[in-house]
Amino acid sequence: MNRNYFHLHLVSDSTGETLIAVSRAASAQYQGIASIEHIYPLIRNLDQLERVIAGIQSSPGIVLYTLVDTELAERLEKACIEAGSPSLSVLAPILGLFQSYLGPASAPRPGAQHVLNSDYFKRIEALNYTMMHDDGQMPGDLEGADLILLGVSRTSKTPTSIYLANRGIKTANVPLVPGVPLPAAVENLKKPLIVGLFASPERIVQIRQNRLLALNATQDSPYVDRTSVADEITRSRRLFSERGWPTIDVSRRSIEETAAAIMDLYRVHLMTFIANS
Repeated sequence: MNRNYFHLHLVSDSTGETLIAVSRAASAQYQGIASIEHIYPLIRNLDQLERVIAGIQSSPGIVLYTLVDTELAERLEKACIEAGSPSLSVLAPILGLFQSYLGPASAPRPGAQHVLNSDYFKRIEALNYTMMHDDGQMPGDLEGADLILLGVSRTSKTPTSIYLANRGIKTANVPLVPGVPLPAAVENLKKPLIVGLFASPERIVQIRQNRLLALNATQDSPYVDRTSVADEITRSRRLFSERGWPTIDVSRRSIEETAAAIMDLYRVHLMTFIANS
C-alpha cells in the first residue's frame, strides 16, 4: 500500500520506553514513511484501556503493546481485530523464550524493571555527578569520575555524558578551548578512563554555524572558520595521541553509537584497573 505516514499505537503498563525504542528501530527502516506515534503509558485497568481502544478505532494503524495482565491483553487484541489494526505483544516471544529455559515467571509485575533498587540509585548518583561536572566544572573533583570526555566545542560531550550517566557511569566532560590550558587535575588522574572525542572540521563548522544562527550571533568568527577549526581538531588529536588516550570520531555517529563505543572501552579499562588494584 502506498503511503507516506501511518499511525503507530504504543500501549504499555509501564513507561513505554521499551516500545518506543523497538518501534523507532523498526520505523527507521522505512525511509520516506513517517510514523504518527500515539503513546499510552501506565495502562493498568480496563477503564484506561477503553480510552486507548477509542484512540485506535479513530486512527487505525499498527499496535504494539507490553501488557502483562492477560485480561487487558486479550481485550486489546480483540479490539484490534475489530478495528482492522495489526497488533503484537512485544514481550510475548521474549517471555516465551525465558519460560522455556527458566520455567514460568513467579508473577506478572507491570513495570518490574523500574523498581527502586541499588542500580536505580546508582544511576541517580551518576546523573547528579555528571550534571555537576559538565563543561569543565569542578575540575578538582575529577578523580571521583568513572569517565572523562575531552573534545573541542560541539563534539557532543554533554549529551554523551548524560546518556552514559543514565547507564550508571559517572561521567565528567572537559572542553578543549584554544589558548586555555588543560586543567592540571586531568593530567594526574589514576582511576577514570579518559576518552577524546573529535569530528571532521566540516562537521564541527556545520554544527557551530547552526548554533550561532540559533543565537542570532555573528558568523564572522574563528569559531566557525574552517582553517581555525581544523587547527583546533589537529591540536586535540595530538594531545590525545601524546597522552595515549583512546579516541572516537563522532562525525557520523549518533549519541547512542558513541556511548556504546565508549562503554566497550570502559569495560576493558575497568577490568584492567581492578586487576592492577
